[in-house]
Amino acid sequence: KHGTDDTITEFALKTPVILDEVRAGGRIPLIIGRGLTSKARVALGRDASVADVFRLPDEPSTKPAGFTLAQKMVGRACGTDGVVPGQYCEPTMTTVGSQDTTGPMTRDELRSLACLGFSADLVMQSFCHTAAYPKPVDVVTHHTLPDFIRTRGGVSLRPGDGIIHSWLNRMLVPDAVGTGGDSHTRFPLGISFPAGSGLVAFAGATGIMPLDMPESVLVRFSGEMQPGVTLRDLVQAIPYTAIQMGLLTTEKKGKKNVFSGRILEIEGLPDLKCEQAFELSDASAERSAAGCTIKLNEAPVIEYLNSNVVMLKWMIAEGYGDARTLERRVARMEEWLANPVLMEADEDAEYAAVIDIDLEDIKEPILALPNDPDASALLSEVAGDRIDEVFIGSCMTNIGHFRAAGKLLREHTAAGASLPSRLWVAPPTKMDEAQLVEEGYYSVFGSAGARTEMPGCSLCMGNQARVAPGCTVVSTSTRNFPNRLGQGANVYLASAELAAVAAIEGKLPTVEEYQKYMEGVNEEKSAADTYRYLNFDELPEFVESAGGVEISDEMREAARRLQSGSE
Repeated sequence: KHGTDDTITEFALKTPVILDEVRAGGRIPLIIGRGLTSKARVALGRDASVADVFRLPDEPSTKPAGFTLAQKMVGRACGTDGVVPGQYCEPTMTTVGSQDTTGPMTRDELRSLACLGFSADLVMQSFCHTAAYPKPVDVVTHHTLPDFIRTRGGVSLRPGDGIIHSWLNRMLVPDAVGTGGDSHTRFPLGISFPAGSGLVAFAGATGIMPLDMPESVLVRFSGEMQPGVTLRDLVQAIPYTAIQMGLLTTEKKGKKNVFSGRILEIEGLPDLKCEQAFELSDASAERSAAGCTIKLNEAPVIEYLNSNVVMLKWMIAEGYGDARTLERRVARMEEWLANPVLMEADEDAEYAAVIDIDLEDIKEPILALPNDPDASALLSEVAGDRIDEVFIGSCMTNIGHFRAAGKLLREHTAAGASLPSRLWVAPPTKMDEAQLVEEGYYSVFGSAGARTEMPGCSLCMGNQARVAPGCTVVSTSTRNFPNRLGQGANVYLASAELAAVAAIEGKLPTVEEYQKYMEGVNEEKSAADTYRYLNFDELPEFVESAGGVEISDEMREAARRLQSGSE
């Protein structure tokens, strides 16, 4: 204060790196400059360190007693044991995904970065949001964007292949970090931090992404799942329980959300298949979480990667590119499979909040109420509400959901009965579609009068087909925001099993009615057949194609260096 020794205010730099950012004209030019300097030093036979030229992020003055799983994953990607909440870091991006509504903007950003080749180990482009009902501009994108991605060493899917996440998840390396230009880029293995087109382009071009490490919230399940309860009900149990604990509110004014901007870390379901685990990580987007981790045992991860190795080799045989990138990713998966060890959180890790959920307390389905994915209710609280349309699809589904729905519909249509509700069916990938056709489920959907859509986002995206204005819907999609699926539509979010029952009944059933339908689905032999996932290493067509693909020694050596962290 003028004329006194009183201090009016104080400030401190969050990180000394800000000074270099100002000198460089921004964070992105600085990171690029640092990276080029490091590579130049290596090319000149010197070490890669640039600490004598640039200010580097400070190490935290104190370290926690233990790290969470997310903090360890990000730490490894930064070359350290772990990072603490609030710490600025620049983790290596192992996997980057781009989708078609933001892909053209990502392309423009890559051009502005003068990117001629990706530094991220794998960059993948999809066309799931626009393939089914393309506008003229989308058709141009479908024809031009694949070559742009492939010529820079990326992997491009094809229109009609299906949803970005269902493919990208099968290209993941355990315990690694990535990003994607879709808010539902939420890895079931490792962790991803979804971002806008600019950061996605930057991550792909430079192989790193600037990050202020968020805090974590632990959700811990215990007990045994009860009859008729599905994994989708556990997804909704998270906001349902948080509301009961006072950690989440649905009122927009002064909304409280313990998950917002934090990492959702899930434990207590270690034997989930990776396809199932994605249901939980995917829904972390609706919690407004920054990312999600799921603690799994090695067995389901080994099963998943053995399947994915065959799928990626099949992609190479089918002419997908860039083939070298796919080869390198296969080799990285095989490197991990040779020594399958997963990271775990420390016992004394600290969390912003801990939410405990006893599975034995969940005895009936839990739905998201119209039109808010946080607002939750038990089936018994909403039973009897008339349902006009039902959508079974989106990235929240896998082949098991369609088999379950098909079995329920088969019994109903076998007697010649029609559905009182309009039914939409859209599998996540063309491989799911082909398998369901082979097993006869598309015949069932046709007999039921269902409208089957091209594999992809379909109704979930809201920019393609639409439900009737003002109708009431049960959907398996990710979101139910006002007007998303249809103008003035009231949309419940629920499991594929409950959605199928609602289509048959034309209403939300009572708990007793629902459990009666589920008896056949839950019967041990039927359940084992229903909830089989696409293990490509057990499908002859894929195994035969993959058998002719050899991984080069060059790509195996590159994968070895990447897995060991020496690159």
